[in-house]
Amino acid sequence: MRQHTSCFPYRHYVSAHMSNHTYSLQFPEHEIPYWASRYSYSEDEKVEKIIGPAVRERGNYTKSEFLAVCHWKSPRTQPLCAKNSKEYVIDVTRTSLASNNEQLRIEILTLLHGVSWPTASAILHFGFDNLYPILDFRALSSLGINDATSCLNYEVWHSYTKYCQKLANKNGVTLRTLDRALWQYSKNPTDIQVMNEFFATNHYR
Repeated sequence: MRQHTSCFPYRHYVSAHMSNHTYSLQFPEHEIPYWASRYSYSEDEKVEKIIGPAVRERGNYTKSEFLAVCHWKSPRTQPLCAKNSKEYVIDVTRTSLASNNEQLRIEILTLLHGVSWPTASAILHFGFDNLYPILDFRALSSLGINDATSCLNYEVWHSYTKYCQKLANKNGVTLRTLDRALWQYSKNPTDIQVMNEFFATNHYR
């Protein structure tokens, strides 16, 4: 499998070596609750509270659920995602969610029109309960990795997943909370004054 080590610069804070790649959290671990609390996205409730539980109970996505999650992750892909037939969406997602093989779980989803590795990771994120993180350029940036979108493959997804699972477990947070923290930090890493007020109020230090 091709390696893209030039996409993974070494940074500071918490580091982990997995599959020849290095992930380094760009802020102290105790700040995860703060950055997660700053996250706000209007469509989260639908995909998290309605679509996710329904998919997990049924064992597959319907086409409308699939389109909603794809829009949540990347609105510009909607025309391509809409090309998938409802039967194809059901069969592919059912195969993915039922498989015990992690490589098959993620890679089969990329057979769907409009589904890249990040979108496939979002489909798994909501298709399982607190098992998979979302692969996103903002999250990767918060782990010290920039310009990695052209490097995405199973090795990267798998090492990223294992790192996030370990980090979330170590800090007693869900993968959903960690995802929010990583995304928000990359979006606005200089919100120092508000951050200090948060810690002063919540006594996280």
